[in-house]
Parts: sequence; structure tokens; C-alpha cells
Amino acid sequence: MRVLLFGATGMIGQGVLRECLLAADVQEVVAVGRTPLTLEHPKLHQVLHADMLDLQALENLLQGFDACFFCLGVSSAGMNETRYTHLTYDLTLVAASTLARLNPQMTFIYVSSAGTDSSETSQSMWARVKGKTENALLRLPFKAVYVFRPGLIQPLHDVRSKTPLYALFYTVLGPLLSLVRRIKPGWVVSTETVGRAMLAAVRHGAPQPVVEQAEIHRLASLNNR
Repeated sequence: MRVLLFGATGMIGQGVLRECLLAADVQEVVAVGRTPLTLEHPKLHQVLHADMLDLQALENLLQGFDACFFCLGVSSAGMNETRYTHLTYDLTLVAASTLARLNPQMTFIYVSSAGTDSSETSQSMWARVKGKTENALLRLPFKAVYVFRPGLIQPLHDVRSKTPLYALFYTVLGPLLSLVRRIKPGWVVSTETVGRAMLAAVRHGAPQPVVEQAEIHRLASLNNR
């Protein structure tokens, strides 16, 4: 399969990219982003683009893909609703609407968050905006759309968060997260598990369009390279 990846420099995106490059049935990964990757791999091609709200110049490069893994995301900390909506809803829908037109046969997978509110009425601003984004994506005419809602995520295999505070958190609590993940797998999911589950959803589908943490674990167990 040919995979399009947005957000490959982020923590989840790094993990998803690793699993894609390891997968025997992934022939090419095209990573679209503003920041160049230091990683080089025969399967990997990078497309640098400064304005993610205008993809018109890239349309000839965004065709013929089997899957898109959309791992771009920002924290709502310190943002008002207008700004967070612009960077979460607007940016995602620009990319997804373009891809739905160019690749109707594509499976589109969006990384959301545990606690997202599909009713769009939550008191939590981020949960409303994420819910609005999920609902809009599910209406697009792709072959399939899945929204993944992981909870606490543990980075593995040298994957690191770009946010210094988060990177410190994962470094300090890494051993504890590993223990919790073994004892209570429903509480913690790894970057490896998320990447494998995404690939499995493309290969086999998922029972529901909204994929919660327990289903992420189940899908990852179906995956084989």
C-alpha cells in the first residue's frame, strides 16, 4: 500500500512512521509537513510545505494513495476556542476534503483523543472541537474513515515528544508506564501499538468508525508485517 502521513515529526507520527516502514506490504510512505525529517529510508519520501491550510500546489503529489494517517495535533493549553478550532478543525478539514476528492478509495485515519465529545456540547473546549472535527471527517466520502482515541501514550523505540515538558515526563515515568501497560493495557497504549493498529484498520477494517483505546489494542494484535 501507499501511505500518506501528516505529522511525522510528532510523537505519535514518529511511531506510526516506524511501523509503516517496517511493514512488508507498505511500499511507500510520503510524509507531508513543515519540518524536515532526519530519517532516511528507501520507502520514505518527504514533501515539505509551509502552508498546511493551502494544499493546492501539492495536489499532483497527493493522488494514488491507499491510506492517510493524520497525526497532526496541538495542545489546547493557553489557546482560546477560535485559535484551537483553526489549528484543529480547519487545518484537518482542508487536508481531508482535498484528499477525499483526490483519493475516494482511501482509508483516512485521524488521531483524536480519549474523552472527545461527539455531541459537541462538552464543557471542555478541546473535547467539543475534537468532536466537531471527528463528525465532519466521518461525513467525507472516503472508502473508510476511522478516528482513533488513544488515552495515555507511551513512546517506544527512541520516539520522543517535541515538547520538552512532555519529553521529560516520559523519560522520568517511562518504567512506570511500561509496568502499567503490562498490568492494565487499557490504561496506556504505546506508539508502536497505535501504528500497528492503524495499519490493521487499513488491512482489515474496524468494527466502528470511532476506535477507542481497547479497540486500538485489539487491532494491533491482528497486525502482522
